[in-house]
Amino acid sequence: MREYSMKFGETFKEYLRGEEDGFLDNCAHVEYKRLKKVLKKCRTCLPSSSRTTQEQQQQQQQQKKSDGGGGGGGEDDGEDPTLSPPLCQCQSCPLCDQMFFSELMKEASDIAGYFSTRARRLLHLHLAHGMQRYALRLRHCFKNDRQSLLEEGRMLIEYITMNAIAIRKILKKYDKVHGSVNGMNFKSKLRAEHIELLQLPWLIELGAFYLNSSGLGDGDYGECCTLFSCDLGANPPVMTLMLPNSTKLEYDLTCAICLETVFNPYALSCGHLFCKLCACSAASVLMLEGLKAASVNSKCPICREAGVYANSVHMLELDMLLKRRCKEHWKERMAFERAELVKQTKKFWDLQTKYAVGY
Repeated sequence: MREYSMKFGETFKEYLRGEEDGFLDNCAHVEYKRLKKVLKKCRTCLPSSSRTTQEQQQQQQQQKKSDGGGGGGGEDDGEDPTLSPPLCQCQSCPLCDQMFFSELMKEASDIAGYFSTRARRLLHLHLAHGMQRYALRLRHCFKNDRQSLLEEGRMLIEYITMNAIAIRKILKKYDKVHGSVNGMNFKSKLRAEHIELLQLPWLIELGAFYLNSSGLGDGDYGECCTLFSCDLGANPPVMTLMLPNSTKLEYDLTCAICLETVFNPYALSCGHLFCKLCACSAASVLMLEGLKAASVNSKCPICREAGVYANSVHMLELDMLLKRRCKEHWKERMAFERAELVKQTKKFWDLQTKYAVGY
């Protein structure tokens, strides 16, 4: 990952025109510079006296930079905190908000959709088997398949983390300009809409993919592998993602129903992880029917949101990781799930037979 010593706006601009140009040509990204301009225009709602003070401070800041004293000390843009322009006098500005939040919501949604689609396709290629795997190898007979998948995964991880940091920075700047917490509240809205970038289940799957690939001798991908770690012996068991700016995210791998490490895990569209058996039980469907058969009124056991089962994600890479690192526990859970599946299947067909013969 790139260094973050320079101010973030320049770092993000460098990223967008960097070596991933071909990768970024067809994908959405945060329009950080344009959103900053929206916030800059919002300062025009200041009273004239405050605006005069603002202009004087900006002139002082430019003078200091020309004398060699400026250099990127602020967290977001390298501004000298002693010379910061006065804040907007309103906690929210209707014109600014309409341009700012609606655009940011669309960008976040597009980024989440693009990332999920590409990650799903990448992991599908990695887990392909049978004739599908044969066709894939034939098509890439002169190419290192795993190496190309790992390289694409690295770019996807950098893509999602850079845009997530950009969103966090611009929302922090919004609150600084307006003296409000509306930017922080907007993060909650992103979470409610399931487009908070660093909480997407496909990011966890990519982390498991890298942890599964580490140590296989397919090339040096230590940079991405070291971003992820997994401690299944902790209480609770967690997967950790360390972002380039030293922010640490932890993903709890405990099923909230059985209170054990998830087995045969599924992520509901609200983002919560459950064992397949537990999720089916919560949705009142049989395992052989699957979560797609759940009613649209079925709710997540944690957040109580309805309609979250139809688009659930089967976390195959995470399941593979658990199988490799907790072999005995995984075997016990597999035996229990199979026994429960046989029991449910027998009960299902007994009911079908009784219905068919009429008693």
